[in-house]
Amino acid sequence: MAGDERAQLTGFLDFLRASVLWKCSGLTDEQARRSHVPSELTTIAGLLGHLALVEDYWFSVVLDGQPDRWAEALERDRDAEFRVALETPIDRLLADYRAETDRSRAVVTARGFDDTVQYQGDPLTVRWVVTHMIEETARHLGHFDLLRELTDGLTGE
Repeated sequence: MAGDERAQLTGFLDFLRASVLWKCSGLTDEQARRSHVPSELTTIAGLLGHLALVEDYWFSVVLDGQPDRWAEALERDRDAEFRVALETPIDRLLADYRAETDRSRAVVTARGFDDTVQYQGDPLTVRWVVTHMIEETARHLGHFDLLRELTDGLTGE
């Protein structure tokens, strides 16, 4: 709680990532794909696939300049990552998410928070991406909280 900005922001992001993994662990494929809300795509599996994609996009594609593996699929279907996740075993989704977050950590570790890249014609800092991913992960963690409780009653952090 007395760390510098980098330690605090990356620490909060890692806490949220660990919470996502915990909320998604111990489920069957059927449970992970179960829809409890009107949107058939808002499932534990779908959200986990989405978070893996946004980790890849912001850290690997935007910050690290890697090719966008999802661009073509998302051009055809803007919800492609949710649909693919509904056909992917939960253990694979968890492994993919862990791999993406490991890559993301490596990208951030290799850069300063003030390092910039061009994004849609404007400068973008590593700090902004980390802060955005805190927001993105926290927002969806709230969805995971609700979906997991509706799936099997699990509550807590």
